[in-house]
Order: sequence, then C-alpha cells, then structure tokens
Amino acid sequence: MKTVIISNRLPVKIIEENNEYTFIPSEGGLATGLGDVYKNGNSIWVGWPGIEVPEHRQEEVIHKLAELNLYPVFLTQDEINLYYEGFSNEILWPVFHYLVTYAHYEQSYWDSYKSVNEKFAQTALKIIQRNDKIWIQDYQLLLLPCLLRKHQLSATIGFFQHIPFPSYEIFRLIPWRKELLNGLIGADLIGFHTYDDVRHFISTATRLLPVNSTANMLSKGDRQIVVEAFPMGIDFNKFSGLTATPEVQKEIDYFKSGKDKMKFILSIDRLDYSKGILERLRALELLLQLHPEYIGKIELYMIVVPSRDTVPQYRDLKEQIDQLVGNINAKYRSINWIPINYFYRSFPIEVLSALYSTADICLVTPMRDGMNLVSKEYVASRNQNDGVLILSEMAGASKELTDAIVVNPNNLGDIMEAILVALNMPLEEQHRRMKAMRNIVEKFNVKHWVQNFILRLNEVKDTQKSLLTKHAVNNINEIIASKYSHASNRTLFLDYDGTLVGFTGNIDDASPDDELYEIIEKLTQDPANTVVIISGRRNETLEKWFGHLKVDLIAEHGAWQKTHGDKWNCLPLLTDQWKQEIRTLLETYTDRTPGSFIEEKSYSLVWHYRKAEEGLGELRANEIVSHLKILAADKGLQLMPGNKVIEFKNMEVNKGKAALNWLYDKHPDFIMALGDDHTDEDIFRALPDTAVTVKVGNNISEAKYYLNDYKEVRKLLRSLVSEEVQAKNTKILN
Repeated sequence: MKTVIISNRLPVKIIEENNEYTFIPSEGGLATGLGDVYKNGNSIWVGWPGIEVPEHRQEEVIHKLAELNLYPVFLTQDEINLYYEGFSNEILWPVFHYLVTYAHYEQSYWDSYKSVNEKFAQTALKIIQRNDKIWIQDYQLLLLPCLLRKHQLSATIGFFQHIPFPSYEIFRLIPWRKELLNGLIGADLIGFHTYDDVRHFISTATRLLPVNSTANMLSKGDRQIVVEAFPMGIDFNKFSGLTATPEVQKEIDYFKSGKDKMKFILSIDRLDYSKGILERLRALELLLQLHPEYIGKIELYMIVVPSRDTVPQYRDLKEQIDQLVGNINAKYRSINWIPINYFYRSFPIEVLSALYSTADICLVTPMRDGMNLVSKEYVASRNQNDGVLILSEMAGASKELTDAIVVNPNNLGDIMEAILVALNMPLEEQHRRMKAMRNIVEKFNVKHWVQNFILRLNEVKDTQKSLLTKHAVNNINEIIASKYSHASNRTLFLDYDGTLVGFTGNIDDASPDDELYEIIEKLTQDPANTVVIISGRRNETLEKWFGHLKVDLIAEHGAWQKTHGDKWNCLPLLTDQWKQEIRTLLETYTDRTPGSFIEEKSYSLVWHYRKAEEGLGELRANEIVSHLKILAADKGLQLMPGNKVIEFKNMEVNKGKAALNWLYDKHPDFIMALGDDHTDEDIFRALPDTAVTVKVGNNISEAKYYLNDYKEVRKLLRSLVSEEVQAKNTKILN
C-alpha cells in the first residue's frame, strides 16, 4: 500500500539549461506540507512538471523524476491555456471567490478541462494499485475522483480543496455544475479549510444531485461520502527557526538601520483581485489623510508577487496598484521618508523571514481566501511574542486566529481603525494575543493537517466497509434467502411508503404498480408465508389498494388492524379530541410554508413538506418539533419526524406494539421486517433477535441490514420467490 498524491503541479520546478533538465524543489506550502509523505519511499506524487516536454524526451523526465518519487503528467501548451488558464482560472477561480462577473463560460475551456482530468486519470492508473490511498489536491482536478472511482470501485480516495467553496446561489451559475459535483463525490472524504465551505458544499450537492445528507455525510447509492473541515497549517518550526539564522539576522539589521522610531506595516500577496490590495492602500491613504500625526512615522512594505499579468483583469489591477501607490507616495513622501515601499517581485524566504520578524503590524485583508498562510507565517516568525496581526474575516485563518484584529476587508474605515489600534496596542496585550496565536499555529501545523486528513480517510473507509457488510445484497441476500428457504412458517412485515414504493410529491400518486402486485401475489401464493403490510396510511387507502390480496393489513401505525378475510378493528380507548388544537397550530406553519399540507387520519395528523422549498421545509419542521413537543407529550401524543413528514399520534399507537400484538399466539420460524423511517425502528426494536430486520436507507438504525431504496427491496423480495428458492421450499415442505 502506498499514498498517491495528485495535484496540478509537481512540487519541483524544471529548468532547462544547455539541453539539460534540472529540478529545483518548490517552496510552496503544499510541497512543504506533503514533503514527508511523498519523500517516503512508499509514496508517489503525480502532477504536471511545469513545462512542455517534447515527446522524445518524456521517458528521460519520467526516469529522473522517479528518483524523487514523482511521476509526471505531460500537458501541451494548448491544454495549459484552456484547462488551467481557461477553465480553472477564468471560471472556477472567480466563481469560487464570489467574483462572478469575471467568469468566462467558454465551451472550449470545459472540453479541455474534461480531457485533461481524463489524462490525469489515465496517467495515475498506470501506477495506482488496489490498496493504495489516493489524495487529490485542489480545484483543477474536480472531475478526477469520479474518473478514478470508475476504474477502481473500492479505491480509497481523498480530495482537498485549497480555495473557498461558494454558496449554492453562486455555484449554480456554472453551466457544468452537476458534472463538477458528480466528479467530486467520487471521493470518500472531501476536505475544506473551514466549516462554512463544508456547509456550502453539502447544501449545493443535496440541491443539485440525487444525494441525501445526514450531518456532514452524503449518501449516494451504497456509498457514503464524508465532508469535513481540515484547516491547513504551516511548518511552524521552519519559520520560527529561520529568524535566528545569520542570513536572516543580516537582513533584519539592514531593515532596522537608521529607523529605530519607525513603525513597519507588512503586506505580502500574489497579484490577484481576491486579495483586497487596492482597499488596503485606500485604507492607508485614509489614515494619513485623517491622522496626519502618523506622517513620517509609519511605513508600509508591500510585496506583490507577479501572477498572470498578461490576463486583462490582472494587468488592469497591476496598473491600478501602480497608480495608487504612486499617487499616495507623491502626495505624502518627504526627502527622507516614503509611506509605501512597493515591490512587484518575489523574494527569497530569508528576506521574507526578516520582514516577518521586523514588521510591527502584518496586514492580511483578502476579500475572500481559502486559508491564507501569510498570516500564519507572520505569527510563527514572532519569537518575541510581539507584533499585531490584522486579518480579514473572509480568510479561513480568521476562524482559528481569533486573537488577531479581525476586519471586514470591504470597510476602509474598519481597516484604518484596526491599524490605529495596532499602532497603539500596549506590549502586554501584544504578548497575550500573539502567544495565544502562536500556540494554535504551532499545534495545528502542516504535519498535523496531513495526519488528520489521512487518519480520517482511513476511518471513513473502515466505516464504509462495515456498512457494506450490512448491505443486504449479494452475500447477505444469499444468507437471508437461505434462512427463508429453510423455514416452514414465515411472517413478513412490509412498510409501504419509501419501502415498497418510492416517494412522490403528491401522496396520492404513490399507488402500487403492476410489478409490486406481482411480487406480493407470488409471496402470498406460498402457503408458508403470511404477508403483513404495516403502514402509516389510512385504513381506507390500504383497503382500496390491497383488500383484494391475501395479505393482513395494519394501518395508521397500528391504530387499525385487519386479518385477511376479516373486518377492520380499531385499537380500544383511542381518542381524537386533541386533533382540533394541534391542527390549528399546524395550520399556522402551513400558511408560512408554501408546498406543505396537513393530512388527517383517524387517530393522527401528518404535516407533509416534501413539496416545500429545500431548506425551508426542514426549518419549519425543526420549529414544529421544538415548539410542539411539550404540548404533544402533555396530551399523551407521540411526535414522530419521518421522511419529509412530521406525525402526531396517540402514544398507544406504535408499529412495534402492533407487530407484537399481531404475533401473539403465532410461532413463525422466520420473521422479516422492512421499513424506512423512525416509526419502523419500533418494529426493529420489538422483534426477537432471530428476526431479519432491514432498514431502507443507510443511516443509523436498529435494523441488522440495510437496502438503499425501494428498488433494492423489490429485488430482494423477488429473489425470495425465485424458482430456485421455491424449489427448495417445496422440498422442505414435502
């Protein structure tokens, strides 16, 4: 078993000099974080090597990279232009950062994105073996989990997104939204930096795809996909230790020379419209304008790392930054002082370390950011526990570094006030805040992030395997069929809605079809079988649908019972005097929830919200449970949340009691019960341990086994009445 990391770029840069390829390690946070994993002899990193390699030299590059546990995916310049520069950075990047007006939805971008993801899959499959762990990184490879899953059904696949995930309202603007989501849910574990991203993803997936969610888990067919937040850290010891090196000390002395009274503010960003660079500059300009006493006393060191400056938006942004910096400097500078030291270039890590450890204030105010590691690098470099971090609430890091001064990056006055507070913050308070932040950054470092993700991925896979052993198909189906065929007196309790038929928006549309009638008739033709349909439906409805068949009927969860050929009997001492008051209260919720309605039964009331807007129905259902549970208990009622329904019924009415009552004085040697919601849990609990209990839906249940939907239920029942099983039954009975 090995770990296979897959990302757009390999953690090395390839340089070609004199027709020779040389490899330089990348300084990126991801490369640093996963360094220990991929450098381990039992792991490998798959990705694009960063340049277009001619076909005749590809074997040479594969051979050289293999020594570093790396495996290349070769892309043409055209593919990079369309898949990376195009789809990834002109559609996904702006949409995921909430700047939807910058997105260009080009079909050629999508076509290339699909084909490059397929190329990554084909390359990875050459080296992936059956038990390997696969960890896919970031938004350039959203389709890859599903592509790999198609070839390796039982593979262990994790996916981590390093940028934000937008809300449903934003994400659904993408024309290829369903394809992207289907690609992602091929993973077993999907990780984001923050819980907000988790929430957005689950909400989006459940609205756009036929998947169900329970807490932070999505269910699709017989697979469970866990979605969790894993805040990424940095190599704390590296940044903390750098400040003591001679190279960094030399740089620190250079920065401080002749500027003992000066307060330094630091800003480091890649050139990007999501970083809030212009707003930061305007906030500084506002400070100098409203508080001239700071002229000559503060300096901003602003580093903007070049990025995509041939793209119009980035080129325009750079021009605006250049112009604004020039205007501010021209207006406020003096002979021996300049307010903004602006660098449009990258620096060696030693220079950055010197700036981190020198700056009195670090200004990190992106408009939207997945995590932002600059803030953590600054904190790790403050070995004296001094300095102040000003951090945007839109950066993922703000959820952890709560002792920073947190600002709204759109509010210039807010940023200006934060700078003033930072400039005047007493050393004692600086120490208190910085110490708390350093403890967090040190504890939740990048190794912790890696270990947490891999550990959770293993747990998710183990849980999936344990659920598979309960899934009543294949081997389990054979076990049930064997017990069934060896029995001579059988009872089958079958729930109706969600078990024998699927759900419909209109409850009257869920009538039995020919296939269901055929299955039930085959079951009842066997003299050893007694079929009991036990449902929350009204007795009139069950009579209409099944009265002509040789089945026993239990209606309204046990309020009404009928043995085949006999008349309906009602549970004694039931009352419906409570219904008027509860109905009046439920009507107030119905009036506020378009699509919901109340169904009245003899001894129960049901509030349906299947046709209500997604989210609104759940909200109202929670309100009803919260507001009416005490009233229901006072009136001797049971409040039962079900599948898009809430039911109020007499406490005495209970499917478990009804099943036991029906079994009284009967001694079947095979009992099977199938059901899909809370009311059926009562049956599963009530029946003896020898009974075969099957939950429809794979959430937590008292049942021994589960099936995914009514189609699998029908398949199981059909297998029990197959000719092969029928032949065994005849042999046993004879």
